[in-house]
Amino acid sequence: MSAFLKNFVDGYHDLMINKRDTRVDGWLLMSSPFPTLLICACYIYFVKYLGPRLMRDRKPFELRSAIIVYNVIQVVSSIYLVYKGLVHAWLFRYSLRCQPVDYSDDPDELIVAQMCWWYYFCKFTEFLDTIFFVLRKKFDQITNLHVIHHSIMPAAVWWGVKFTPGGHATFFGMLNTFVHIIMYTYYLLAAMGPKYQKYLWWKKHLTTMQMVQFVTVFFHTAQLFFIECNFPKIIAYIMCFNSVMFLSLFSNFYIQAYIKRRRLPAIKKDDDHHDGLHNGLANHSGTSSDKATSSKNSGKEEKERRGVGKMITTIMTNASAACYIGQNGLYQSKDKTKGADSCKSKANFNGKSNSHLHNHTNGQFATQKKNL
Repeated sequence: MSAFLKNFVDGYHDLMINKRDTRVDGWLLMSSPFPTLLICACYIYFVKYLGPRLMRDRKPFELRSAIIVYNVIQVVSSIYLVYKGLVHAWLFRYSLRCQPVDYSDDPDELIVAQMCWWYYFCKFTEFLDTIFFVLRKKFDQITNLHVIHHSIMPAAVWWGVKFTPGGHATFFGMLNTFVHIIMYTYYLLAAMGPKYQKYLWWKKHLTTMQMVQFVTVFFHTAQLFFIECNFPKIIAYIMCFNSVMFLSLFSNFYIQAYIKRRRLPAIKKDDDHHDGLHNGLANHSGTSSDKATSSKNSGKEEKERRGVGKMITTIMTNASAACYIGQNGLYQSKDKTKGADSCKSKANFNGKSNSHLHNHTNGQFATQKKNL
């Protein structure tokens, strides 16, 4: 055992001293992975244990202004990172086929390395996605996979910045940051109130964009296995694995939400209180009787569609039934807008299975929910 520990320690020191990128020496949090791991551990402890305990007997915080500011900052910083990545790397200099890491002091490469660090730093700012859930007592949105995704990303990106801050892998970072521009723009509009609901018709396409992102990253990375390219294969394997995993989870969500229509997000009704529930499949109208009729019809349609793709979706549903990926609020929480008064109801989906039924919206939001 002592020999094993000695070899492990020697290997760790060799990795950190001889194989590091010396350009990042002295950069914040880059000396060792342990500060990053400690921050991630504190994040997990707060959002899973300490935060819910502190909020248990407190009223939810009204954080609309803070959330708007936060989303604006995320959009602006993401635009900046994409711009720098294009100008200094992918638009003029980098090859989409094979791009080794340039460890020189070339000015463009130094800027690329700095952008990699800022991308890493942004993974910490994204902790606020979950912290806002805690402070607003949206505990149902704090799924296990949401927390795992947010806590793993800083730790994983740290190794990239420490050893390969540039080259082929930065394609994923730039593409992911571009998707974040669109995503946080959606969050921003959703947080700005009910009058902006009419501009959120494109929510379904965000899921499609996420899936396209993972497919693109997978093929862009997988080509390294078939050509000679001086880029670490271990990084390529990890990126391909992550792409397949998240593509599977997003695909399952897409099937459940937009094909089987089982996981549509709830949208709170506005100030004009109106009784009645709908199950997310019904066509919206202004009367409770119409909703009851459409609810029955949708139940029949659900039974007819239940056999479609059953074997495939059963496997994925069992794997991800308890939790969805990091940007879970995109589908279930962020587009909830709070009026002067709002109410929330729960009911059985049908006689065989139970699920949360979404709150009724009237008037101008009915058509938007139907389109989504």
